[in-house]
Amino acid sequence: MTRDDGDSAVALSGRPWLMANELLAFAVELAALGCLSWWGFTTGDGVAARWLLGIGAPAVAIVLWGLFAAPRARIRLPLWGVLLVKAVVLGGGVYALYRVGHPVAASVAGAVVVANTGLAEYFRDRPGDVAARRP
Repeated sequence: MTRDDGDSAVALSGRPWLMANELLAFAVELAALGCLSWWGFTTGDGVAARWLLGIGAPAVAIVLWGLFAAPRARIRLPLWGVLLVKAVVLGGGVYALYRVGHPVAASVAGAVVVANTGLAEYFRDRPGDVAARRP
């Protein structure tokens, strides 16, 4: 997988790194849903509002993701549209984590979301041909 000059970008372009990043992406997506639910159940006035937010916020995120950002999305958006939906859903999970009182964890989660999403989109283009895209 690596070239003779030790180019680390080419070394990271192999299938195992792609699959590991995709697995991390799935974990990040599930964590975002969990954080949205956690925020919902701790926000709002009254039990009914908390249940509605605790179930409704992740449900809305799931619908958005399924329609626009999933690999087999019903509606195909351009890359900027998919990234916008991912920013709303995953960023919403990060913000929810911040709102429940965990700013440091939210900062770490935000950094993981940005790095993971960037790598996923970069590798998804052409997983075996990283060097060909370089200037």
